Amino acid sequence: MKLIINHSSMQPIYEQIVAQIKAKIISGELQAMEALPSVRTLSRELKISALTVKKAYDYLEEEGFVVTVHGKGSYISGTNQSLLLEERRRETEQELEQVIRKARAGGLTDQELKELFELIMEESL
Repeated sequence: MKLIINHSSMQPIYEQIVAQIKAKIISGELQAMEALPSVRTLSRELKISALTVKKAYDYLEEEGFVVTVHGKGSYISGTNQSLLLEERRRETEQELEQVIRKARAGGLTDQELKELFELIMEESL
């Protein structure tokens, strides 16, 4: 599995792993019941601590994206579509909030933001 770790990022490494695995699940690149690399294998590939990978896998399991079978490994869970859609919505909301804050800091009014949003929505049809 190809993951890219940015060691100069302010985002913790385990969060980078979580985000990339979630993105692969949401995009369909990783399918239900597909095995993830073992903690040791992924830690060697990424040249990071096994504890960091374990923390990422545990977090994914808490959120329902991964199922761990003791002695067998970690697998992509049969995540239902509503969980995936909710995750997409949450990520989109966070990104939109960042864009709105940036635009307001740049001096755009709410009306200008709405008009710009509508224009972009029309162009993307």
